[in-house]
Amino acid sequence: MAEAPVIKLEKISKSFGEVRANHDISLDIHEGRILALLGENGAGKSTLMSLLAGQSLPDSGTIYFNGRPVSFSSTEKAIEAGIGMVYQHFKLVEAMTVAENIFLGRSDKTWLSRKALNRSVAEVADQYTMQVDADMVVADLSMGEKQQVEILKLLFRQSNILIFDEPTAVLTPHEANNLFETMKQMKKDGKAIVFISHKLEEVMSIADDIAILKRGEIVGVMEAGSVSSTRELAEMMVGREVLLEVDHHPMEPRQQVLKVAGLQEEGLKDLNFEIRQGEIVGIVGVAGNGQKPLVESVCGLKRVDVGVITLLGRDSRDFFSSRSWDKALSYIPEDRQGLATCQGLDLLDNFLLTTRQGFQVGPWLPVNEARQKLEYLIEEFDIRPPNANLLAWQLSGGNLQKMVLSREFYRKPRLIVAEQPTQGLDIAAAEDVWNLLLKAREQAGILMITGDLSEALELSDRIGVMYDGHLVNMFSRDNEEMIEAIPQMMAGLA
Repeated sequence: MAEAPVIKLEKISKSFGEVRANHDISLDIHEGRILALLGENGAGKSTLMSLLAGQSLPDSGTIYFNGRPVSFSSTEKAIEAGIGMVYQHFKLVEAMTVAENIFLGRSDKTWLSRKALNRSVAEVADQYTMQVDADMVVADLSMGEKQQVEILKLLFRQSNILIFDEPTAVLTPHEANNLFETMKQMKKDGKAIVFISHKLEEVMSIADDIAILKRGEIVGVMEAGSVSSTRELAEMMVGREVLLEVDHHPMEPRQQVLKVAGLQEEGLKDLNFEIRQGEIVGIVGVAGNGQKPLVESVCGLKRVDVGVITLLGRDSRDFFSSRSWDKALSYIPEDRQGLATCQGLDLLDNFLLTTRQGFQVGPWLPVNEARQKLEYLIEEFDIRPPNANLLAWQLSGGNLQKMVLSREFYRKPRLIVAEQPTQGLDIAAAEDVWNLLLKAREQAGILMITGDLSEALELSDRIGVMYDGHLVNMFSRDNEEMIEAIPQMMAGLA
């Protein structure tokens, strides 16, 4: 690494009011290398990279580009310098085709036919081992395909410094492997890559260099080859040993909390299963095979016309017409920004979205009592920054997820529907959530939808596999023969 860095960050600091996101950070980014940026939720990773991508200016410090000090006062200026960022939440126009999204906003006046646009996209996609149809409408793509469109947008803008913010959080293992092949090709082409991730196995397999942030400061920079194991990496990141293991002891299932019988809606084909208090049922499968319509049906977000759903002994229509705020159903959505929270409200108002009835006295709402309870939960769940007055958008994705979990567990539910409960969480926070879910099953039955097979195997008492709207099979966590066949079931081959 004797060559001069293409990007040099020197003593960068950034605060949002009282919240110190980055403090005195110095970091080098080199061409032809992959730098993994690690840290707990709220450590300042995304903020630091958003400064480089021109989303905002640092309060102090200097960014050097090819040895010259620069000021990226807008994303356009960063893009002109060849810096592009693939965000956790994609910025695509769903109603447009892949090619239209890629060429949207281009400043050159060259007119190209649709055929020529599609051909140009296909050529670059082939170069970087991406499989995406340029004529497809974005709304019809999987999450992995949408991510490929975001990457292609950057490649067409001649980006040579690419930042990936939690890129595998929404991908299946197969899609993640495809992404890594693309990143390797970019590296061969001399591009500089920054890879923000909480998945340490991925970091060890793909990164050349590793930088660790803790509470807004760099606490270590090293070559990936000098780290012996993910366990060592986790300890450096968190400051204590993290095993990501839980004590899963069997429990005797008690009363039935959910029964799905003959459910046959759009995207679902004759689903039948039940969940009892004291068990976690994990549903796995490639995204888009019926998991979302299943959750929407169970949680009352869509009308059930064919089949019966029984929640806590009541038909779903009766249940949702007069349900209690507590000791009933808690839903932890995958979309924590659009569905689980209101980004423009503060944490207290977001907390009250589903708990208001627990504090309300007649027409009055004792806000101070609710605030005291929230402040206790903020400390208990280690939500950072610990400030109930912050707006939801000011929290990192992982801390926002902890906010949602704290709110829903506070309701002491008897049935929990959890979609991707640890998506975007750092390894220590994920371990805490796993333990919380296992503790919660003492009083509740849990339907868990997850794309993380290791999570399903670690937490579930029974595992169901979905493919093409069917529940292909459901079996005990102890059935080794069926567990070995999960990949074939997920692909529709068994």
